[in-house]
Amino acid sequence: MTRRCDGLSRTLLVGVVLLVLGLAIPATARRSPPPLHQAAEIEALVNRAADMLEAEGARAFDAFRRKGSTWRYGDVYLFVVDLRGIVLFNAAHPNREGHDLLHERDADGKQFHHDFIDAVTRFGSGWVDYMFPKPGQSAPSVKWSYVCATRVAGVEALVGAGVYVE
Repeated sequence: MTRRCDGLSRTLLVGVVLLVLGLAIPATARRSPPPLHQAAEIEALVNRAADMLEAEGARAFDAFRRKGSTWRYGDVYLFVVDLRGIVLFNAAHPNREGHDLLHERDADGKQFHHDFIDAVTRFGSGWVDYMFPKPGQSAPSVKWSYVCATRVAGVEALVGAGVYVE
């Protein structure tokens, strides 16, 4: 798989697609996407992380895990999943690491790991909305994550980060 993440140049296109999708979904089912400036920030973060993973492999995980760093701040954190659905890394939820979560469903029944994998295998990157608890909380919140194809020590994977929009 070739990585095709070109983040910031795609931000306007992503905004238009999110707007069109938002208009096509009934008002009762809409989940507001993140503002464009936040979307651009998350895309840039994930694209830098993908580059670092390809260069350093799993050694990058230590840097990604540090709170208050470029990689982890506020409610923003990185996660890495291989294309079989095995969580290789999750800065905010390390208890998920090593687990096959391909068939995990969010509070609305959505298999969001399938959507992550679909986005990167079809397009190289993309945005996915789902319900997931903020770090330190148990109740799910609306979250939009940007995921990008990468490799970790030769293993095809994706790296992502997201924004809670409520």
